[in-house]
Amino acid sequence: MDVRKIVLLVGALVVAAVTAVMAKNMFSGAGAPVAAATPVVPVGPEVLVATRALPVGTIIDAEALRYQPWPEGLVQNAYYIKGKEGGVNPADLLGTVVRHEITAGQPISQGSLIKPGDRGFLAAALGPGMRAITVSVSNTSGVAGFIFPGDRVDLVLTHEVTGEGDSLKVSETILRNVRVLATDQRMNSVDEEGKPVVKTASTVTLEVTPRIAEKIAVAQTIGQLSLSLRSLADSTAELERAIAAGDIDVPETADPEAERQMLVDIAARPLDKNTTFTVGADVSRFERSSVPAQQAAAPAAGAPAAQPAAAVPTGPVVRVARGNAVTVIPVGAK
Repeated sequence: MDVRKIVLLVGALVVAAVTAVMAKNMFSGAGAPVAAATPVVPVGPEVLVATRALPVGTIIDAEALRYQPWPEGLVQNAYYIKGKEGGVNPADLLGTVVRHEITAGQPISQGSLIKPGDRGFLAAALGPGMRAITVSVSNTSGVAGFIFPGDRVDLVLTHEVTGEGDSLKVSETILRNVRVLATDQRMNSVDEEGKPVVKTASTVTLEVTPRIAEKIAVAQTIGQLSLSLRSLADSTAELERAIAAGDIDVPETADPEAERQMLVDIAARPLDKNTTFTVGADVSRFERSSVPAQQAAAPAAGAPAAQPAAAVPTGPVVRVARGNAVTVIPVGAK
């Protein structure tokens, strides 16, 4: 065998052996990674934050706010701080209205909410283009005090249609999905434990369009108005009904944001279409089912009896004028 080739082969084996030893030492010498302790972030005071996005005009309910730990260095004096001066029970803010838009998780500042009785309260609660109108209610027509600001109600008008004989008793749902703004100007009714207290209201302020405000003003002169509390799950049904009727435009693309905005628009829209009614005959077989005929008024004592209307002549006629009097004489009449 060639000596040169043997030297090259031995050299290659030596290099391979040295490389293997070095690699073994390198891997065996490397220890397991040491877990570094995560620095503990000091927990700051608890501040009041929004649990969801709160647009301008939102009426605060029990699920809108909660206390949450906040870094000490980021706490502002305007925040509501739990257990310190300036802190507040979230139940005390029920019924207040958002003056400036608040994003989800953002701390609530003392100037971002406006309380009932403060100047500009209703103006802040009203949506663009909407109006506030107050109706009188009783213990029965006001759902026994179980209606609170932010709820949605239907308006039912009950009245009688008079005529000859018995009057027709009618009940009509004239408006649907109307938002309640205030009850008796008191929107914060809680006990010492912060739980809502049911109180009977004598007046309820509603958010409506200018046209619907006119209808409510007329309805209060016709008969008695009653409130019917709506379920929170009715928004989906109203959306489907509005789509079927063509009242809203459905976006061509399945955009979740567009669909969400569409739901918000439907939920905030008072409706005065597709109203329903019930007459007395639908409740009792002894009541009327149609409007009674109007009876002609009797002439006053001493007044001449009304003369029957003259028959309208047909065919050719001759008009004879004598001063200001005009007489119509059919041709051929004697």
